[in-house]
Amino acid sequence: MSFESEITKFREGKNLISIKLPNKKKYFQDLRIIEDSFTGRIDTQFVNNFIFESVQLVINAIVLFEKGYFDCSFYSLRQSLEISTTMVYLAELNPEKRKKKLKEWDTQSDFPMFSQMIIFLKQNKDVFLDMKENMNKYFDELEKTKNRLNKLVHKQGFNNFYIHRKNKRNKREFRNEFLKYIKSCIGAIAVLRLAIDPFPILLQDEEIYKRTWDTVTLAYTEEFIDKYIGFKNINNYKKTNFYNKYYNSIMENEKMIPCVTSLVKNQYIDREKIDQILTQSHLLSKYDKIAVLISSFSDKITKIYINLGILFYFTNTKYNVSKPVKEISKSFL
Repeated sequence: MSFESEITKFREGKNLISIKLPNKKKYFQDLRIIEDSFTGRIDTQFVNNFIFESVQLVINAIVLFEKGYFDCSFYSLRQSLEISTTMVYLAELNPEKRKKKLKEWDTQSDFPMFSQMIIFLKQNKDVFLDMKENMNKYFDELEKTKNRLNKLVHKQGFNNFYIHRKNKRNKREFRNEFLKYIKSCIGAIAVLRLAIDPFPILLQDEEIYKRTWDTVTLAYTEEFIDKYIGFKNINNYKKTNFYNKYYNSIMENEKMIPCVTSLVKNQYIDREKIDQILTQSHLLSKYDKIAVLISSFSDKITKIYINLGILFYFTNTKYNVSKPVKEISKSFL
């Protein structure tokens, strides 16, 4: 290696302190839970991109921190909060104004600053305010995290200068502080996601689960809630008008029996219970009905492919001799 290359390498690594994070893979797995909670709301499909971007920013923060670029990692965390807040701000606008503001945001023209969005959300008297009033302690703690990240990003204090960091601060202490911010930001993305719709929480309830269709949204796990949000905060979320409006509406739906739930949610057909399934045929989709009909043709059918193979169902038959079914006549319905 040439002298110039050695100098370049030295300069690139100068004052960088790499700190390995424990259980990094677990954080990535937990972030996947947020990604899997994407909304199915037709009027706010753009939200899913905001969710994915917020998750990516947290992943970037973890990678940057381990490489020693601590201020960049803090900036990425702060951006995850701002992207999530922008998502809620846009979602709370009426459809016409939302379309206009989303275009302004996308074209990088005039768009509200973070503080302006917060003021709007607090004054709007809609979902965000409903959540904030019921989860005030949670949002107070989140505000403290945001303020602390601002100090770090703006490099206030000599201890936040790269040239003063070497051997000036305990690695373990700094790592633990960063992990606290990671936990707070992951929780914040998950909570702000709940301002779009409450399905990540609703679907935890067995009574709700058996009264809903095959949603694209997956529920938050209890472990995830306990680690990043807290059951007390979620119980306060359940006091919101927003949550209860959804809950009460869904509870008016007919409850599916177990074999129908397995069909609707998991595309599993228990051939021994087809008669029971047919008692709730009015709860099945067109493709569900087709699959049930085909499964009744033979006890050797194990898999049923519908709509050019885009959808497939499976039965409790142990044999494996079924063939894909590409088209089924509507007359079977």
